[in-house]
Amino acid sequence: MKKNGFISSLWQQTRRPSGFWGRCMLLGMNVGHAALARWACRAVGWQPGWRVLDVGCGGGANLARLLRCCPSGQVYGVDFAPESVAFSRRKMRARLGKDCFVEQAAAASLPFAADTFDAVTAFETVYFWDAPQRCFEEVRRVLKLGGIFLISCEAADPSDDTWTRRVAGMHVYGPVELTSLLTEAGFAVERADRDRRGALRLVARKAQQPGKEVSHGSHQ
Repeated sequence: MKKNGFISSLWQQTRRPSGFWGRCMLLGMNVGHAALARWACRAVGWQPGWRVLDVGCGGGANLARLLRCCPSGQVYGVDFAPESVAFSRRKMRARLGKDCFVEQAAAASLPFAADTFDAVTAFETVYFWDAPQRCFEEVRRVLKLGGIFLISCEAADPSDDTWTRRVAGMHVYGPVELTSLLTEAGFAVERADRDRRGALRLVARKAQQPGKEVSHGSHQ
């Protein structure tokens, strides 16, 4: 029982890391999610001077990745877990306050003015967003018109409860459900495709009117 209780509590660290085991989880996610993030980023035509926001920045690995994609731009990260904010700040300390900025915030209440960012990213995090429609509306608000929203999810099959049985409050989205939510929030979904393991990357654009179509790409 004690062992099962420990394993269960460890899985919860994926949602809100804290303490020693939370830091271990963040380090593991930085390494374990790297291939997924690289694949997802290839779907976007990054521009050197873009200002980018990473929502749910976790251990900060993707802040560094996004700065490589936009070398003369600025990258902002937010996370609702204090442990994740501290971890990201330590990882990015050499560039913190220069072209990288990290704050504690929830996806449903982003501390930025409207029309601030050229792109927003969400790697392995929309599973945990309460009130996802409100969160997507917030992302749309802070994006410039025509700005890009990149979502990347390793788990993308709602019929597979492997992860939702382990992590309390986790919701796995498929491309159809995500497309519907994003369209209602005022995005035009331009691309939704999977890799050979079933992971999902989805690219949406802030539109003046909700988008209607989605193009499903092949495995890559």
